[in-house]
Amino acid sequence: MPWSYLGGLEGMPLLVGLAVVNSGKTSYPKGVFSGALISADFIRLFPQTKHANISGITSSCFSLGAFFGCIASFTAGDQFGRRKTVWLGLSMNVVGAILQITAFHLPQMIVGRIINGFGMGVISSTCPVFMAETSPFRLRGKLVVLGSVCNTIGFCIANWINYGLYANNGPEQWRFPLGFQLIFPLIVAVILPWVVESPRWLLLKNRHEDALKALAKLYGKSHALDDQDLNDELSSICRSIDEERKNRAPTKDVLLFRDSNQNMRRLLLSCGTQLMQQFTGVNAMSYYLPTLLIQSVGVSSAYARLLTAANATLYLGAALLCIFLIDLVGRRKLLLYGSLATGCCYLVAAITLKEALIHPDAKKTLGAVTTSMFFLYYFTYGTSFAKVPWVFNSEINSLGWRARGAAAATATNWIGGFIVVQFTKTGVNNLGWGFYLLFACFCFSFFPIVYLLYPETCRRTLEDMDEIFKERRGAFVFSHPVLTQRQRPQAFIEAERRRIEAASDSEEAGARAPRGLLAV
Repeated sequence: MPWSYLGGLEGMPLLVGLAVVNSGKTSYPKGVFSGALISADFIRLFPQTKHANISGITSSCFSLGAFFGCIASFTAGDQFGRRKTVWLGLSMNVVGAILQITAFHLPQMIVGRIINGFGMGVISSTCPVFMAETSPFRLRGKLVVLGSVCNTIGFCIANWINYGLYANNGPEQWRFPLGFQLIFPLIVAVILPWVVESPRWLLLKNRHEDALKALAKLYGKSHALDDQDLNDELSSICRSIDEERKNRAPTKDVLLFRDSNQNMRRLLLSCGTQLMQQFTGVNAMSYYLPTLLIQSVGVSSAYARLLTAANATLYLGAALLCIFLIDLVGRRKLLLYGSLATGCCYLVAAITLKEALIHPDAKKTLGAVTTSMFFLYYFTYGTSFAKVPWVFNSEINSLGWRARGAAAATATNWIGGFIVVQFTKTGVNNLGWGFYLLFACFCFSFFPIVYLLYPETCRRTLEDMDEIFKERRGAFVFSHPVLTQRQRPQAFIEAERRRIEAASDSEEAGARAPRGLLAV
């Protein structure tokens, strides 16, 4: 397919199209399976899932498949490019969904979920990087979150479909919801041919002319390839790539924290946000909220589905709010607030469930308080840990390690989800209210970790990230205003100016003297 056709969109429509592609990592498959697990026909056909461990592996194998999908994209993202890697993930999603829809035996259902998860792992590790590398830095947080909001819309739709089909006791109660997930890869497949490849990946592959065309389309300047600001931006990125290549260290030195770009430290920070996200217990809620409401609170199956759907709608509202908060407040503050808020929700839920055991006459009132804590948890999670790790993960790594860092971080997310989901039902059965206290402790522990170790990435260009780690070697960031303030530091603006000036003196860059800064 010729380049002139690829990337038919331009300017803001192109950025919206990229956000739609980023929505391919939808939570619909996770949300919809919570309803399948309590469907009468599903239990009749797969009676093994009555056992907690079998139910756990049937749910969590999706996350296990996603983990291996992330490992596959560790090299695929840089080898094949962002667009082709997304195509690979979409294909696996379709195959996995079809296997689940047509399953009459549990092994086929599990294989289908693993393949589906594999595709989701590929997409979820590639799309945020794709979005970050093609977004203007002032809009990057909003656009990455916007793509993730589409993810939340899928989760919301899944829960309302589960509720709407509650009265249907036939196979349609779970087969139709599982089949509906094919809509999402179809939408992405329609949009994907019209978006450009990442200009940074194209430069990484020394395709300078294609990179310039891609960058021009992103700025809506495809008919003005000689635009000064456009070429300045290309020069800045080229210079950053040249410096990274010049300072590239052997893998051994990277693993031992000896390289000047501190790639391993950056990778661990991005993995850390994803690990924290999973150990807020969100997947325990995503897969098992109806089950938790039935077992822990004591509501009916129908009411549990209704509450789950209403909760998903609240979660969507929180995600929409996060679009405005992500750049207004900054990454660090949202993570700090999220750790305290989600921890408090779990703590109150644990206390009310314990009190319900001591005072059975107040069980209904205490159950209502517990349910409200689940709702409040989703709101606070939706405005913090639900979205910030995906943004941070796509920003923090260097260009040479961005795809690999994102793959490692997303793999951490999915393996963490596998662990949490696998043991949720067993934990609720054996620990009761203590299960929620455990997650409260996890959430509270994230506050000092973020405060001490995590720099602010809001309003920085992707090339600014190298400045953060080249000049400041210490692991602790809390005492450095340049690393924690929301506004872009002047030192980073001056560093970008130096990169453009250095590129202007190079025959390879071929850029003129800068007249302005326009950073992606």
